[in-house]
Amino acid sequence: MRKFLVIVFIFLFAFPALSQKQVPKNLPKYDRRRLRFGYTIGYTTMDFVMHHSGTFLSPETDTVFGFENKRLPGFHLSIVSEFHLVEYLDLRFLPGLSFGERNLSYLLYDPDDNDFNVHIMQIESTFLDFPLLLKYSSKRLNNYRAYIIGGGSIRYDLAAQKDIRPEEKPKIRLNPMDYYYEVGFGVDFFLEYFKFSTEIKMARGITNIMVPDNTQFTSSIERMNSKLICVSMHFEGGKYEAMSSLMGKILWWRN
Repeated sequence: MRKFLVIVFIFLFAFPALSQKQVPKNLPKYDRRRLRFGYTIGYTTMDFVMHHSGTFLSPETDTVFGFENKRLPGFHLSIVSEFHLVEYLDLRFLPGLSFGERNLSYLLYDPDDNDFNVHIMQIESTFLDFPLLLKYSSKRLNNYRAYIIGGGSIRYDLAAQKDIRPEEKPKIRLNPMDYYYEVGFGVDFFLEYFKFSTEIKMARGITNIMVPDNTQFTSSIERMNSKLICVSMHFEGGKYEAMSSLMGKILWWRN
């Protein structure tokens, strides 16, 4: 987390050094608008941050000798609603959906065969996202501008309530509701008819999302937090404001 924050601040304060000769500005009145809209599509990786419990490698969990998480690619889409507060500072609300999966691997000892086996749990998640973020931007350099974001979000995992099929057992359950803090950075590109942004963001859950089930698979873990890395492309202004309205209807229909 500290390394990520260092990268964020270096990026923001080093960006003005990339200044260049003045060129005609695209969308010169865009920053004067109080409300702006658009939509987002992007790549997501979901992860678990896990901590061993005090009973790990004890008689209570004598067959669990290790566990690890494998991140798999996913994607997200959302609506962008931005309210301009003061110069260089905006409030952003980006409700949307995130789709992804994590493989949780357990190293198990089989006393009958006197050998080790790997059991993999495929844990899918479909998040309803409700991030509320502050966006602090640098001074605009021609048609480019760097920014950092930070704030919090609520996510509800629709897949957490699905029934576990017999062939999937044993499998742990997750609490559907979680709260996150988020931090990231990006660059705004002011094009002729709309604004395009690229962004990298990290979101870390603050609650223990594991549901204890009195088995060795949960008793060997004291705490499990969710973590997401999101690489996003934002399209704002112009025709993309109409697209955000369409995205809202799609998200409403999906739920």
